[in-house]
Amino acid sequence: MAPVDRVDHNALEQQLKDIIQDLYQIMVQVSTYDSVGRSSREVLINEIKTLSDSLRTVHSSASPPNNLPSVPPELVEYVEHGRNPDIYTREFVELVRRGNQLMRGKLNAFGTFRDILAENITSAMPELRDDVAQVVEATGGVPPGRRNGEQPQQNGNAANHASSSAA
Repeated sequence: MAPVDRVDHNALEQQLKDIIQDLYQIMVQVSTYDSVGRSSREVLINEIKTLSDSLRTVHSSASPPNNLPSVPPELVEYVEHGRNPDIYTREFVELVRRGNQLMRGKLNAFGTFRDILAENITSAMPELRDDVAQVVEATGGVPPGRRNGEQPQQNGNAANHASSSAA
C-alpha cells in the first residue's frame, strides 16, 4: 500500500487554537451585544465569518481529499464475502498479464503489417522511398533497405556508377 502523507500536527493544533479563540471572541461579542448599536452587529458578523473561515481551513488541512489510499470496491466486496484478498490480487495480476500479452501481440502484428506495407509500397512506387522511410522511422520501425545493416542509398544511379568505375 502506498504511504500516506501525514498532516502537520503543529499547524493543525494552531488552527484549533485559532478556532477556540474565535469562539471566545464570539462569546464576548454575544455577552456584550448591544441590539441598538449598529457596530456590535457588524463586529459579531465579522467574528462569525472568521470562525467559518477557520473551520473551513481546519477541515481542508485535516482531511485532504486525495490523501487516503484508494481501495477498489471489488476488493472490499471480496473481503466482505469472507474471501482472501490475496486471491483477488493474484487474479488481478493474471488479468493484467493477459491484457499485456494481448496488447504486445497486437503491437507486434501492427509492426509487422507496417513493415510489409512499407516494403510493398517501396517496391511498387520507388519514388516514395524517402516518404515511406520517414513514416516507418516515425512509427518506431526500421525503414526498408536499412535492415540487416544495409546503408541507405542516396541515389541508385550513383551507387551503380561507383561500382562500375571501380571495376
